[in-house]
Amino acid sequence: MSTHQIQYTDQQYKDAAIRWLPEFLLMPVLECKSTLQYMTGMPGITGKVKLPAAESNAQLAPYKSNRSSAASTDLVFRQLETFEGNVSEEFDPQTVATLLIGRNTPSLGDGVKNVPSTKLVLGSVMKSIGKHLHDSLFTAKRNANGDTTADLFDGWATIAEAEMAAGNISKAKGNLFELDEAITSVNAVDIAKEIERSCDPVLRRTDKFLFCAPEFYDAYCDAYLLTHNGVNYNKQYEQPVLEGSNRKTTIVALDCLAGVKEMFVTPKLNMLYGYDNLSNASRIEVNRFSSWMLTLAAAMWFGTQFYSIDRRMLNVVKLYEKPAATNPGTSDTGTDPSDKG
Repeated sequence: MSTHQIQYTDQQYKDAAIRWLPEFLLMPVLECKSTLQYMTGMPGITGKVKLPAAESNAQLAPYKSNRSSAASTDLVFRQLETFEGNVSEEFDPQTVATLLIGRNTPSLGDGVKNVPSTKLVLGSVMKSIGKHLHDSLFTAKRNANGDTTADLFDGWATIAEAEMAAGNISKAKGNLFELDEAITSVNAVDIAKEIERSCDPVLRRTDKFLFCAPEFYDAYCDAYLLTHNGVNYNKQYEQPVLEGSNRKTTIVALDCLAGVKEMFVTPKLNMLYGYDNLSNASRIEVNRFSSWMLTLAAAMWFGTQFYSIDRRMLNVVKLYEKPAATNPGTSDTGTDPSDKG
């Protein structure tokens, strides 16, 4: 088929948006699967939902017929909130269709060739939405007046920083570990061991992830090669399991954590994200408002939260920050080095 023969009517695009609505609305989340596979999704969430976690100090003691103790079980609630976001994206259907279908037809498999082109075109727009969502998973900060995905919701790092500022994540509470040196390809393994040993005993014996930036994982692999070169079980460069964790901690390097000042040690079930692609509140429409362009308008919901910030579920690792340089015109004693008197 020659490219000039590719023609799709407005109605075909509208029909495609209706027919594959659930798939299109799920596509941004699927585009984040490289990261969200390590988290726990909660579909169908529009707005706020309270997440109860029971914390108890009940104990089994030597038998006494008159034993009675005060209630020691508390319900702690955290709130997962998803926010409605929308997009209105203009695209030239002819150009996109030509790029997706016309140029690539000889190399497309039979399964892809049988997929309606309108679905591929609309899907390409929705995947772009997913890319921006992925980049903001940890760093997004809710700003109702904003115009980007980074303004839609509070990401996990933003939530953690707010809890640190409120004193709910702290060294005293046992859910914060602060590094006192920068991570290098020499000390990364030792620092990783310190992080593991700083976790609560319950968290240590739990299968969990160390969520970090790619830079830390690279430094860890380099350091591991240096420090374990003579160990006969060191057969490969990549070391996804943290040394000294009894194979309970897997290192997960995420590019969306690059530049973030924290790392997170926690199990999968504690990293929650809510979304909606099922209710009438989420929708996609395609309309023509100009001669050559179609507009895809979509609305959907997304948000993140920790199920618990208790030390038995979460250990936030605050990276070392180099102190600000002192004024070179003064000495540590506060005197001017040029003053000879």
